[in-house]
Amino acid sequence: MIVLSYDISNDKLRSHFSKFLTKYGHRIQYSVFEIDNSPSMLSNIICQIRNKFEKRFSESDSVIIFNMSNSCEVLRFGYAKHEESDIIMV
Repeated sequence: MIVLSYDISNDKLRSHFSKFLTKYGHRIQYSVFEIDNSPSMLSNIICQIRNKFEKRFSESDSVIIFNMSNSCEVLRFGYAKHEESDIIMV
C-alpha cells in the first residue's frame, strides 16, 4: 500500500492534484490517499508529480509518499475501520 499525504496552499492546484490522485486510489482523509502498491504505479505517480505538479508547488507546499512494506501494521478507528479491506502487501 502507498499512503500519500499532501499540503498544497493554492486551491486550484490542490483541487487538480486531488483529482489526479483519485485515478490511483481513494481518499482516507481530506489530504491523504491510500493507493494499491505496484512498482509501475508508484513510478507513474512520481513521474506525474515531477512533470505536472512539482514546478507549480510553492515553498510551503509538500507531498509525502509512504511506500508501506509488508511488515507494516495498519490500525483503523472510527469511520476508518469501516473502510478496512483485505490488503495484500508485496
